[in-house]
Amino acid sequence: MLRTKVVPAAMALLLAGAAVAVTAPSAVAATVDTSAYYVLVNRNSGKALDVYDLATSDGARISQWSRNDGNWQQWQFVDSGNGYYRLKSRHSGKVLDFPSTNDLAGLTQWTDHNGYNQQFRLADSDSGYVRLVNRASNKAVDVLNFSTADGAELVQWPDTGGTNQQWQLVKMGNSGGNGCGSGTFHAEAYINNGTWTARRGGTVVYTGSDFRSAAQAAIGSLTANRTWKERVVLWQGGTVGAGERISLPSYTTLDSCGTINVSGSGSGDYAPVYSRGTTQVDVQHLYVTGTPIYGIFMRNVTNVNIGHVDMKLSRGLGVRIDNRGDTSQRSRNINIDYVYVSGASSHAVETYGVDNITIGTVVARSVGESGLLLNETTNATVGTVDAQNAGAGTGYAAFRTANRNGRINDAYPDNIRVGLVKASGGGRGVFCVSESGGLVIDRIELSNTGNNAILIENCYGVTIASQGGWVSGGGEIRLAARSDFPNNNRIYLQNLTVTNQTIRESPCAGNSEFRNITMVNSTWAVC
Repeated sequence: MLRTKVVPAAMALLLAGAAVAVTAPSAVAATVDTSAYYVLVNRNSGKALDVYDLATSDGARISQWSRNDGNWQQWQFVDSGNGYYRLKSRHSGKVLDFPSTNDLAGLTQWTDHNGYNQQFRLADSDSGYVRLVNRASNKAVDVLNFSTADGAELVQWPDTGGTNQQWQLVKMGNSGGNGCGSGTFHAEAYINNGTWTARRGGTVVYTGSDFRSAAQAAIGSLTANRTWKERVVLWQGGTVGAGERISLPSYTTLDSCGTINVSGSGSGDYAPVYSRGTTQVDVQHLYVTGTPIYGIFMRNVTNVNIGHVDMKLSRGLGVRIDNRGDTSQRSRNINIDYVYVSGASSHAVETYGVDNITIGTVVARSVGESGLLLNETTNATVGTVDAQNAGAGTGYAAFRTANRNGRINDAYPDNIRVGLVKASGGGRGVFCVSESGGLVIDRIELSNTGNNAILIENCYGVTIASQGGWVSGGGEIRLAARSDFPNNNRIYLQNLTVTNQTIRESPCAGNSEFRNITMVNSTWAVC
C-alpha cells in the first residue's frame, strides 16, 4: 500500500535538545571516520542520498538521485556523542534535519545546531548496510513508497528494516569523491574562516577572499619550465565569473575536490578549467555548477587525461576540446573517463579537430544540444553515451558525428567505435551528417526521441548495432542525403528490434544493407 505524504507541523522546542523519551542507541553498526566523507547508497534503489537541485538553503529537501559522487552526495559524520552523529553536507555545510517527529515528515537540511532532530544512530542490517535512526523521533530515514526514481523524497518512518531504509556507506577517500585529494601533491588551495590560502609546501603564495586567485596562485607556484608533471589540489570550491579562467599550463595535474560555481554571463573561450597550446595536462576531479560559457575548454592540446567530471549547469557547454581549424596543431591523445552534464544549453561534450581520443562514459541530462558531438575527429573509442532529453526540439542528438568526422586521407576506414548509445526523449538518438563516417556503434537503445531516432545523411562506412539493440517509438529511422554532398554509401543497419517505427531510405544509398531487423508494428520504405 502506498503511504500518503503528510505536511508536518513545526516541532516543539524539544527538538533543540530538550529532554525527550527516546530509545537508547544500540551498539554502533558501522565504524565511521569522522574526518572522511561518505556517499550513502540505498539498498532498494541503488541511488544516493542527495541535496535536491543543489540547494544551499535551510529547509531544502533531501532526495535520492543516481550516484555521481558530487559534493551534494557526500556527507561527513559529525560526532554528537553517545553513538549519535549529525550528517553534514559537503556541498552546503548544513546537516540532515527532520522538522517534526511525525510519520512521513520530509528529510531536509538545516544549519547545524546539534538538536536531537539532527542526530542519527546507525542500526545494523545484514551485508554491511545500516539504517539511520533519528534521535528525536526514533524513526528511520526511508525512501517514500520504495521508489527507485531520481528525485524521490526521503521521509521518516518507523524502523521496519526494509531495504528502502537500508544504506551502504561508501567512503570517498581522503577528501572527496573517488579519492579526490588523496596522494602526494606539490601545491594546494584551501579556505578557513572565509580566507583562502594558496601555498607550495610551507610557502604561502596567496591569502585573500577570492577563490579563483587562490587557485591560480597555487598553479602558478609550481616549478617554472618543468618537463614533468606537478599536482595541485583545490580542497574546497568557490565562485568564479563566467568571464574568468583558471588556466592550466603544460605538465600540470589538477584535482578539484569542491564545487566550482560559475556566475554571471559572457562570451568567448572562458572556462573554470582552461588550457591552450599545452601538453601533459590532467584533470582528476571537477565539479561545476552555475552558468559557465564552457565547463572545460581546451584548444591545441596533447596528452590530456580527464577523470571524473560532474556538471549541473543552467547554461553553457560542458567539455570542449578543439583545434579551431589549425591542422598543424590538432589536439591529440586525449583520454576522458567519465563526464556527467545536466542543464547545459549546448552540448555535454564536443570535440573538433581531435586525433586519438578515448572516452569512457558521457551521461547527458536535459542538455540543449548533443550529449556527445564529434566533429572532424579521428581514431575515437567511446564506451557509453547515455542521454535523456538531449537536444529537445532541435536537430541535435544524443550522439552526433559531423563535419567529415572519421575521414582519414580522403577515406573512411573504421576508426570511430562506440560501445552503446542510449537515448530517451529529446531530439535525435543517433545522427551522422556532413561527410562523416568510419563509424561502428556496437549497440543502441533508443526510445521516443522527438526527432529521428536515427538519421544518416551523406555519410560513408557506417554500421549501426553491430551487436544488437532496439528502437522504440519516436521519429523515424532514416537514410537521407543533401545535394551538396555525395550520397550515403556503405550504410549497414542490423541486429535490431524496431517497434512502432518507420525505416525510410530516400534517396537510395549506395551499398546500403538492412540485416536481421525484427519489425514490430513498424513499416519499411527502403530501396
